[in-house]
Order: sequence, then structure tokens, then C-alpha cells
Amino acid sequence: MRNIALLLAYDGTDFVGSQFQNQGRSVQGALEGAWEELTRETRRFTLAGRTDAGVHAHGQVASVRSETRHSTATLMRGMNALLPDDVRVLAVREVSAEFHARRSAVRRDYRYLIDNGPVPLPTLRHLALHVEQPLDVTAMAEALALLEGTHDFAAFTAPSAEQKSTVRTVYQARLREVELFGRALIAIDMAANAFLQHMVRVIVGTVLQVGRGRMGVTEFRQVLEGRDRKAAGPTAAPHGLILTSVSYPPGLVRWESD
Repeated sequence: MRNIALLLAYDGTDFVGSQFQNQGRSVQGALEGAWEELTRETRRFTLAGRTDAGVHAHGQVASVRSETRHSTATLMRGMNALLPDDVRVLAVREVSAEFHARRSAVRRDYRYLIDNGPVPLPTLRHLALHVEQPLDVTAMAEALALLEGTHDFAAFTAPSAEQKSTVRTVYQARLREVELFGRALIAIDMAANAFLQHMVRVIVGTVLQVGRGRMGVTEFRQVLEGRDRKAAGPTAAPHGLILTSVSYPPGLVRWESD
């Protein structure tokens, strides 16, 4: 039995999410369908991170145990020939038996894009949240910096009985300017050991309240410390969010070619 890791990119616009669901297209369902057609095996894929409907990725990782004799190069070519146009396998590697796409991950990086121009750029409609009102990016950056470190992020997640703990360690919470299609965009970059359900999107929705002047940086700190979801802002739309990378301990998986 081999253990195979795949590096994935997808446009989440037309998916119900990354995880298999009873109704609608999922990234996992697309992967498993293509794999069965290519290898004649029915296998269950494990994904490193769960992304919601509309959320994109170019650094998602999946793993699958398989008895296929296809080379990793053949698996990559074959999967990309069979997958729909909105999913692609960027790399395939054979990994050790202990590798697990989700449990082995030590860091996940996300980026949220905001188009703060007066008129939305149509080519960005599935990639960035348009906010017409001018934003105080300095205050937004100050608020984001408060999130770095280990905190209880109960205020920034959907309440769930399945959550054993809402404590997470955030390695990075930064705001920067990037350019896409000639338009200057606001990028909110976040990295953590793991994220709670809707965590990045609720943080973005709350930081936007700071940017609009509806909440001060001190109030933002109080939301974090108060652990009350009702005190935080709305959940930002999914289409501005992208899973950019998943990191593992050194030597466990290497995507770069030798």
C-alpha cells in the first residue's frame, strides 16, 4: 500500500466546499471520481484543510492510500486529464506511511483579498470582496496585529458542539497592498497552526468594521478577549478567501523538484 500526497489548486466558485457532501459538487468528490476512473480504485481522500463553498485554493494538500502502480508523473497527468477545469493537481509525491494531509500539518496560510476601488473590477468578482467605502487600513493593521500569538478565538468562529477547543496559535496576521489585473488590492494574510470554522472570514468581517470606523482597535481587542461571537462582525463573503499553503515538518513532503 502506497501513500500518495497531491498538491491542489481550485476555483471554489462552483463547489459546495472542499469536503464531500450529499448534494452538490465538492473538491473531494471530483478527486475521488477522477482517481477511480484512472486507477480503478475506490479510495477516500483526506484534505489538509476544509474550505467553504466559494473559497479558493492554490496550496491545498490531499493524501490517499493506494495500490496503484502508476508513477507519480502518470498520476499527475492522468488526474489533470480527468478532473474538471476548476481543479488541478500541481504536484504528486509518494510519501511515508505516517504522512496524513490533515493531522501532519503544522501551519496553514490563507489570504483574503479586498477590492477597495470606487467601482468593482468585473474580473475580480470571484476573487476579491468589493468594498466601496474608503477604509482605514492603518487601524485595520493594528487590529490584526492583536491576533498574533496563542489566544482563544471563540468570538471569531461559528459555535459548534464538535469544537473541542477554540484556542489557536496565529503566526501571522498582516495587512498589505498587492496588485492584480492592474488594481491595487488589500490583502489580509493569516497563518496559524489550525483554523476554526469560518475563523478567517469572521476576523475579516470584524476588521472591516474597524476599517469603516464602526469599531475601534480597543473594541476589537475586547471582542477577542470577550470570546462572544455576537460581539464580532459579520462573516465576510467566501469568494475573497484563498488557502495559499499548508506546511509540514521538514522532510515529510517536498513539492519542489530535485
